[in-house]
Amino acid sequence: MKNEKMTEEKLPPVKVLRRPKTVHAYERVTDVLDMLRVLEKHGDRVVFTYFVGGKNTEDMTYGQFLVKVKEIAAGLTKSSLAGKKVAIIGETSPEWVATYLAVLASGGIAIPMDKELALPEVEGLLASVNADAICYSARFNGALAEARGNHPSLKTYIPFAPTDEELALDKTVSLSKLCEKGRAAVEKGYTYPPVKNIDGLAQLLFTSGTTGTSKSVMLSQRNIFSCVTSAVSTVDFSPDDVIVSVLPIHHTYELACMMGAMNYGMHVCINDTIPHVLRNFQLFKPTALVLVPLFVYTIYKKIWAEAKKTGQDKKLRLGLAASHTLMRLGVDKRRDLFATVLNSFGGRLEKIVCGGAALNPKMVEFFDSIGIAIYEGYGITECSPLVAVSPYFARKYGSVGPAVPSCQVRIDEQMKNARGLGEGEIQVKGDNVMLGYMNNDAANVESFTEDGWFRTGDMGYMDEEGYIYITGRLKSVIVLENGKNVFPEEIEEYLGDIELIAESVVVGRTEEGDDKVLLWAIVYPDDTKFPEGTDNEAKLSAIEKEIDAMNKKLPTYKHIQKVELREVEFEKTTSRKIKRHLVK
Repeated sequence: MKNEKMTEEKLPPVKVLRRPKTVHAYERVTDVLDMLRVLEKHGDRVVFTYFVGGKNTEDMTYGQFLVKVKEIAAGLTKSSLAGKKVAIIGETSPEWVATYLAVLASGGIAIPMDKELALPEVEGLLASVNADAICYSARFNGALAEARGNHPSLKTYIPFAPTDEELALDKTVSLSKLCEKGRAAVEKGYTYPPVKNIDGLAQLLFTSGTTGTSKSVMLSQRNIFSCVTSAVSTVDFSPDDVIVSVLPIHHTYELACMMGAMNYGMHVCINDTIPHVLRNFQLFKPTALVLVPLFVYTIYKKIWAEAKKTGQDKKLRLGLAASHTLMRLGVDKRRDLFATVLNSFGGRLEKIVCGGAALNPKMVEFFDSIGIAIYEGYGITECSPLVAVSPYFARKYGSVGPAVPSCQVRIDEQMKNARGLGEGEIQVKGDNVMLGYMNNDAANVESFTEDGWFRTGDMGYMDEEGYIYITGRLKSVIVLENGKNVFPEEIEEYLGDIELIAESVVVGRTEEGDDKVLLWAIVYPDDTKFPEGTDNEAKLSAIEKEIDAMNKKLPTYKHIQKVELREVEFEKTTSRKIKRHLVK
């Protein structure tokens, strides 16, 4: 216990990275018509570069994009779909984004869908909210044929790029045909209807889970666009930035960032497939990226793997040390010292916004050392999703920053942590908080406090300056027999520093005949770090030695006591988060 107390009392001070503030050029938006007004000002600037026919790319200007949005909105109106619930499913594309804004602009309710879900699940979720129509990319041609005959709510099917066979199916109206109708209506004077109620239902999003357990999150235009305004007012992007869209567009994090980028007037390049992402960085030469932690870790590992492969790992370490020394002296030579590394991402990458899951603070430190700033954020679908962003002018390692302008955050204090700060559930109130879950009174009661704050289910604390630190999920906390609370996410961060481990989940288990809870690390090894032919027993032994060394740096109650090896990756959501509820 003595060592445990010393470990917790001698916590290092939080490191703060400071830089001058810049002039922010953005416009506040309150609803979709406001958003379209801002986009119109970007005129002939390129909004999207995207792949067509394999390796070829095409550009689309903001002006061309807005023509498409208006034609789709008018076409929906002429097809009696204005004000209806319209689902959108498929890869990121100009058509996807234009359809999304057109549904909102015509007074409808947009339903972004996960393209990786099994088809019966897609159909079941849409039936649960009585969706009227579905717009879909070419990968779904033919896939929805059976639904046309028996789906209880879908009446119209709108393919983006249909085959002749698809067009022959009942209830089908191609996007091009819809645009033709819309074009004729625009020529006759079609204008967007006014937004009657910015607090009315405008978007439905499904939380992860099966058809029976998934909840339908209801967002209003106030929710959606307060989040967009918060994003552009807090992140240090500019109209001259170029980003590559990598994450699934149905995910509210990527969609909100996409809207923020367009508000700025940025150039968005659309990645075609994950295996091509590094090649596409070379092609598009981004200055900024929006990623989840798994991509950041992957980039980090690729940097070191390539350095070792070419015998440059020692040089990279020396470069990092030199960079730290020069930066302390006020000399920034990072773009020169790490030119080879930076060129592998196109040579212009300067900043990464990272959210969707916890990020190891060492990633922020490493990337900053080579000249790439990481701005960590925090959000949840029910908050549209943005809650907090680490400010570019004063980033604190390990913190997701203070609350964004559209909301307030408080901590429902349950205990004092090692820093003497109150720790508990993170709760949110503001314009970004959802209307509620559709047709789920029980979940709505459970998810809000009596005084109207949304309960995120995430645990954390706030420092004296309002910076938020996430410690774990309320549902995943492990309570030991001595009453100590262990957040598995914290231990998983330490495990992430072990090169032999690719992925890990920490769980609490009891052994038969004993109520004592032991901490188990379920690990998936990084096979690239072992000689070819290494058996599982040898891998486990090597990993256990590394974990034993890790344990010595932690309080006793946080020690991993058992290790289990996995032979396959953990199952993940489409936003690349491990489905930890499946790990027992």
